[in-house]
Amino acid sequence: MDNCIFCKIVAKQIPASVVYEDDDVLAFKDINPAAPVHLLVIPKQHLDSLSDCGMEHAAVLGKMLALAPKLAEEHGVAVKSDGNGGRSGGYKTLINSGPDGGQEVYHLHLHVYGGQRPWRGLGT
Repeated sequence: MDNCIFCKIVAKQIPASVVYEDDDVLAFKDINPAAPVHLLVIPKQHLDSLSDCGMEHAAVLGKMLALAPKLAEEHGVAVKSDGNGGRSGGYKTLINSGPDGGQEVYHLHLHVYGGQRPWRGLGT
């Protein structure tokens, strides 16, 4: 898409702080973070929103979601076991779809939020 900011990031026309890239997806730091760790995972193929996805997109959607725990680990916000059945740490994933869903950029993207919890109510 000619005016899509995320397509321009994929095409390297706009700089981004890239944390992961392969043939199908790109992950980068949000320029206006809502949490101490705020990453965006996008498909390289332009899809307006999750509402535009079908079963033919299952592989890329699965890859996006499976990447979230890896990125959380790399950025210090993974869920950790204390060895006694308790857990600490953690992160949140969120996909906004459409105007009433809070979507601002119309290129499918998965948010990965983590860190201390002042952002706790985000996306609930």
